[in-house]
Amino acid sequence: MGFKSTFSVVLKIFPSGPSWIKSNSGRHEGSMFYRRLYFIIPDEPQAVRVAANIEAAGVDRQHMHAIPGKGVTLMHLPPATEKQRHDAAWQLERRMWTGNMALFALALAGLIVSFVWESPFGAVLSLAIMALTFTAGALFAMRVPDTHLDEFRGALSHSEVLLMVDVPTSRVVEIEELVGRCHPEAIPGGTSWTIEALGI
Repeated sequence: MGFKSTFSVVLKIFPSGPSWIKSNSGRHEGSMFYRRLYFIIPDEPQAVRVAANIEAAGVDRQHMHAIPGKGVTLMHLPPATEKQRHDAAWQLERRMWTGNMALFALALAGLIVSFVWESPFGAVLSLAIMALTFTAGALFAMRVPDTHLDEFRGALSHSEVLLMVDVPTSRVVEIEELVGRCHPEAIPGGTSWTIEALGI
């Protein structure tokens, strides 16, 4: 079972979920958080046309990153950085998830010790930490998209081009529809997330 699936099961057990998550579910991330859209395109000339249409829609080229397939040399597209080619966002995501789970486990151990030692303060503190880590994990499982570069290794083993486009959450549907309407040759590959300030 994947690490997101674990919290999905928990959320089925507690369907109401934390009220804080429900009250914020309609909001999108601040300007530092972006959604990353993936498009598999047959070759660079077609990818250039896709990028031009996206740019005309108001997305700066600095928010576009291309990864060439086998034997392809990019001439007219902004190449992905080293961090982006190695999916640094996925690595950060795994570290954050592992840290969150470890903190939850420590808090659970602290709760047990607090009951044994009859420490009300320790019990309250442990419960607060457990609630915080559970909320963070539930928010992660419910709202963070889960597409990563490993899913495109097959396509990149050929001469195709992977175009990654970073947009605010509010523009995801607009850009996906634009590409789908004007460039049926571009295959949508899903959505992930990025933090612009980290260059990932």
